[in-house]
Amino acid sequence: MTRIAEGHSTVKMTRLLVAATYGLARYFPKLYLCGLLLTSPVWVSAQGVASSNAAPAPRKELSTRPFPVKFVDVALSAGLDMRFTHGGDESKKYIIEANGSGVAFLDYDNDGWLDLFFVNGSRLEGFGEHPGPTSRLYRNTRDGRFTDVTARAGVGHTGWGGGVCAGDIDNDGDLDLFVAYWGPNRLYVNSGEGTFVEAAGKSGVAGPATEWSSGCTFLDYDRDGRLDLFVTSYQQFDPARTPAPGQGSTCEWKGMPVFCGPRGLPYGRSTLFRSRGDGTFDDVTQQTGIGAVKGYYAFTAIAADLNRDGWVDLYVACDSTPSLFFRNNGDGTFSEIGAETSLAFNEHGFEQGGMGIGAGDFDGDGWLDLIKTNFTGDYPNLYQNLEEGIFEDVVVRAGLAVNPQFVGWGVDLVDLDNDGWQDILQVNGHVYPELERQTRILETYRQRSLVYRNLGGGRFEDVSELTGSALGEKKSSRGAAFGDFDNDGDIDVAVMNMGEAPSLYRNDLGGSNHWAQLLLQGTKSNRAAIGAMATLYNGGRVQTRAVLSQSSFVSHNDLRLHFGLGEATKFDKVIIRWPSGAEEEFPGGGADARYLLVEGSGVMAVLKSEE
Repeated sequence: MTRIAEGHSTVKMTRLLVAATYGLARYFPKLYLCGLLLTSPVWVSAQGVASSNAAPAPRKELSTRPFPVKFVDVALSAGLDMRFTHGGDESKKYIIEANGSGVAFLDYDNDGWLDLFFVNGSRLEGFGEHPGPTSRLYRNTRDGRFTDVTARAGVGHTGWGGGVCAGDIDNDGDLDLFVAYWGPNRLYVNSGEGTFVEAAGKSGVAGPATEWSSGCTFLDYDRDGRLDLFVTSYQQFDPARTPAPGQGSTCEWKGMPVFCGPRGLPYGRSTLFRSRGDGTFDDVTQQTGIGAVKGYYAFTAIAADLNRDGWVDLYVACDSTPSLFFRNNGDGTFSEIGAETSLAFNEHGFEQGGMGIGAGDFDGDGWLDLIKTNFTGDYPNLYQNLEEGIFEDVVVRAGLAVNPQFVGWGVDLVDLDNDGWQDILQVNGHVYPELERQTRILETYRQRSLVYRNLGGGRFEDVSELTGSALGEKKSSRGAAFGDFDNDGDIDVAVMNMGEAPSLYRNDLGGSNHWAQLLLQGTKSNRAAIGAMATLYNGGRVQTRAVLSQSSFVSHNDLRLHFGLGEATKFDKVIIRWPSGAEEEFPGGGADARYLLVEGSGVMAVLKSEE
């Protein structure tokens, strides 16, 4: 068990009680289902997903500080003309139709401009003589527009797509893509010439033909300089064995017949693949301890060194089951310690319908904190890192308990106004389109997005209404990717919308705040520096960001780490904790620039994009 810092004895006792209760529930599930252990009040309710029916916390008056962020949806004018298909638009018979898919911002052609990859779904009844929808790759043409290069790139496969993650598995300088599916997964190896070769089967990571994979992340868990792969499975889904809507207590929502689950359906699992270094992988799930944990519905996975011991850990957002924290023991094994570290449950010890995860340093203390989105009737979790990987859910104290009516998906801790404090943007959408045709339940299928401005001092305020009309447009959104697609020094957002075209929220930031972006390149570490952490020092202020292969909701963000600098025109230094375990200091630099930091060089080179 991770050592508990002095002064956290009350927190420790609470966690131990929760862990003990959870352990009893594992061995006596009938007691748990009856609600006798009181770990979740909704176990006794007729519904298939965890929800606490939480009431919104009182809102405080908005501060008078200006918030110069304005979002404009430029997807249509940018040429993003695809449509997402995930089962029926007006009703969902099975849960496979409801969860949607991920988005990736990545520079696949190394021209310094972010391209876009959208994962698409399918329909169980098929499409007759017409071709089914495919995932799409759009190349950034550097003028605010994108062009569809799916066919040329060789990534236009059909099927029930889920999550996406990117990494350089062969350390050749080109980003490769892994896409999770219900059915065989896809591994797209980048040729460096604008095309990809699908190699999941050959590489050993395709998975069983009946597996429903949901999320994924590349990571170097053994610090050998090669990227390994972690894949989550939501559940073992078989439509032939799944009841129809309304046929069971887990097939209702507040008395309305809906698709069944996830409760009552077979659990998913996680799989860890170790790179052999030749483009193939070994399944090491059992020998690493990952396979010892059972009984959960897994979504988004992030890989980051959460306890700063030099080894990359794994955190998994789980739906209606406790979320998982796999601590890397540094000897080739992991220990699941979510309950002990307070990452498995909310502040009251209840499990939740977890969806997406954002990682950042919202309080500026140099330790990675986490934001997790949940189902309606629950608050998100804002897990403050109390150091050494011990967390506390401070969502109410932080002012983030004001909107429990939303179903949250994609999310991140990101500095939207470049003031040096990481804000929160969350996209939302319900899972039951049937809600649109009734008036008894005061919930809607399509929902607006939310923005919370970081006020400092551990407090946030809801400034959604101040960011323009684009985020107020109601969608049923899922995946969201964060990055600076137009290279103007602020963070934009690409969003997957169920049954509709994507959104591309361009941040038209006003004001005079400055910024810096860092692109890390490993030498002893994996070349894409997946798993690295950068801490930027700026006039007594500290900010920390991690290089992640997956976050938000089963999506992939810009690998360039973005730091707002406020009024400062330079920063003092940067310390990188590389995935190899090494720590390296780099000198400071001027604001409003992008820098390349190569492991072992100690030099920050100004990074220019092709025009």
